[in-house]
Amino acid sequence: MASLKDILKEIRNLSTAEQIRLKEYFTKYLTPYADSEPVFKEVSERKHKEGYTCSYCHSKRAVRFGKYNVKAGAQTVQRQRYRCKDCKKTFTDVTNTPIHRTRLPHKWLEFVQCMIEGYSLRKASELIDVHYVTLFYWRHKLLSALNQMDVEQFQGIVEMDETYFLYSEKGKRKLSRKPRKRGGSSKKRGISNEQVCVLVARDRQKMTYSRIVGKGRIVKTKLDEAVGTKLSSGNVLCTDAWRAFMTYAKDKGLEHYRFKSDGKERVKGVYHIQNVNNYHGRLKRWIERFNGVATKYLDHYLSWFQFLDSIKHRNDDTTVSRMLVESCLFQTENTYDKLRNINIFQMKC
Repeated sequence: MASLKDILKEIRNLSTAEQIRLKEYFTKYLTPYADSEPVFKEVSERKHKEGYTCSYCHSKRAVRFGKYNVKAGAQTVQRQRYRCKDCKKTFTDVTNTPIHRTRLPHKWLEFVQCMIEGYSLRKASELIDVHYVTLFYWRHKLLSALNQMDVEQFQGIVEMDETYFLYSEKGKRKLSRKPRKRGGSSKKRGISNEQVCVLVARDRQKMTYSRIVGKGRIVKTKLDEAVGTKLSSGNVLCTDAWRAFMTYAKDKGLEHYRFKSDGKERVKGVYHIQNVNNYHGRLKRWIERFNGVATKYLDHYLSWFQFLDSIKHRNDDTTVSRMLVESCLFQTENTYDKLRNINIFQMKC
């Protein structure tokens, strides 16, 4: 067997082109493994910082239960397996996370980098050598986990406004209507049930709530379901002049500032809705790159943009690993079939 010294000597004897090919090989097959291992270690530490918890029944009576092998590029690594004493099931650090049962765990960091850069699925597929259909489901498994991140409580002044997206069945084989060309437009004038309402609430610390709340105009009951637990009497609400906001603020006993859509009065001292309107504009421009988003996946894209907005101007290795680690801290049991059959409005009923 050749020694390392002999191997290095042979490498120096290679031509420049052969040395470049060898470098590309090591970059492709060894670097992803070296970069991804710290991420798996951090996931393990953060999930089990208060003891081992079962991923199925959430019992605290779990113990280590041997190791298992994972193929990561050119490497085979061992990771910890656990067993629950109550439900008797075995699990790992990534059970019921976006990475669960994916065959290329070392590719995830590269894929998250592509998501942050805003690359299309086909371009990402070319860069990391994974089929774009597989990447589509990777994207939505990760986003379904990030979608569980939520604001616990708003602080101080809260700006709130709704925006609308045309209801879309993009990707569906059998539509309930004639397909629109290039997204098309609504058949009805103004706000109607052909549009889905997205509520955005944002305080001055940039804590943001962004979710679908139904079809057509927003109503008071939907407001309460969406943000009722996140507001307190200490908050000051800034909205447009739509009556649902006015009646909601009155019922909750909130101090309320209203701004009409005619734009004549946009600011009252420190009170305005310019931050949330600016957020709407950036969200709409970002969504345009996808040439239409299926409504059943829209909440996922809202969470994606919300994360990108929170890490704005900080696109580095720490940001990439943070997105993957945080998604693995939330339970998600979405399989490919479940993702295909999402009905957003049944879920919200």
